[in-house]
Amino acid sequence: MKFLVGYDGTESSQRALALACDQAKLTNALIYVVTSMGGGEKENWDEIRKAEEDLQKAKELLLKSQIQCETIQLARGLSPGEDLVKFAEDNSIDVIFMGIRKKSRTRKLLLGSTAQFIILKGPCPVTTTK
Repeated sequence: MKFLVGYDGTESSQRALALACDQAKLTNALIYVVTSMGGGEKENWDEIRKAEEDLQKAKELLLKSQIQCETIQLARGLSPGEDLVKFAEDNSIDVIFMGIRKKSRTRKLLLGSTAQFIILKGPCPVTTTK
């Protein structure tokens, strides 16, 4: 099996990683820990460095638990939702795990909801944690 964890270092994404880790122990799954960034001028070096550090911490946690894993930092100019759905499609992912945060109705209307996009467009089951 192959799992995808949408990861940005937040508490909710850490909980999603922990849940995926628990499930991977039961199924011997490979976990892809993926961070999506817009790329180009949209990020500064501090954001890129923080994303790399967050991914490294996630990898260390999984390897310590003897879970097969790969960490990937995407910067393809897509929204995070589009990036994760495309990655899931391209890599035949079996389950997507992701953390969610509560947003106001206005914020959802203006910015959209990454989780909602992935749940509706994802090619496989999506498990969310908060």
